[in-house]
Amino acid sequence: MGPSAIRIAGLHQRLTDLGHRVIDNGNIAIHNMEELKVGNVHARYLAEISRASKALALAVQQAMRRGHFPLVLGGDHSIAVGTVSGLAAWGRSKGKKVGVLWVDAHSDINTPGTSPSGNVHGMPLAALLGLGPSALTSIGGRFRKVAPENVALVGIRSVDEGERTHLRRLGVHVYTMADIDRHGIHVVMEKAIQNVTSGTDLVHVSFDLDSVDPSLAPGVGTPVKGGLDYREAHLVMESLADAGVMTSLEMVEVNPILDDRNRSAEFALELVQSAFGKKIL
Repeated sequence: MGPSAIRIAGLHQRLTDLGHRVIDNGNIAIHNMEELKVGNVHARYLAEISRASKALALAVQQAMRRGHFPLVLGGDHSIAVGTVSGLAAWGRSKGKKVGVLWVDAHSDINTPGTSPSGNVHGMPLAALLGLGPSALTSIGGRFRKVAPENVALVGIRSVDEGERTHLRRLGVHVYTMADIDRHGIHVVMEKAIQNVTSGTDLVHVSFDLDSVDPSLAPGVGTPVKGGLDYREAHLVMESLADAGVMTSLEMVEVNPILDDRNRSAEFALELVQSAFGKKIL
């Protein structure tokens, strides 16, 4: 229901008002949880997530072939496997590398062997870096979709022990909320943009709404106190718009069931507008 909530908030018209031509390709068909078997409890609903991710990867590749800018709406963060795999597969065919800016409260770099919950939405970044089940890592082709040195995580404040091990071993760039408190979001974004653009041709931004403080966006599945405030969140997107480096964007973890009168979807839409060039003056 997350994509519908963002559409209802006025996505098409707001982007059109900014001068963009908008094509809505509809939703990827996904079966409801109650129709499915959990499967492996260490990677819950993996078969359906893998199937949907393959379909999403193909849709993203098609958008890139047409010269369009893929804007992907979710849904939980597991969809990033499909989005980035599609981008990487298209990029590989053109000799282009992908950098990924991951804005999130969580690092999402668990595998079935380290995840405390078995929820795949905590595993997408691991899969894109080549860790975890082949049902995820092989989407779009059997290659690592993004190099660790071209990944920057911003807004992190909840990391599992196994994730710490993966982050340290791989050398992914991580900017926690403590870093933002110490240095300011402007400095952090300058460094993060440098990380994801160094030696890359495409820059994907994966924005999990739980990176924002729950007081601003209550409609997320795994809220964590102490997130980005209103202006910090907008400055993340404004920095990307000013840099002119973003070539794809996904906005995820909008859950209307947990929301208050569509506040979270409306804020998600505000952030999308900032990413697409809306300015104060």
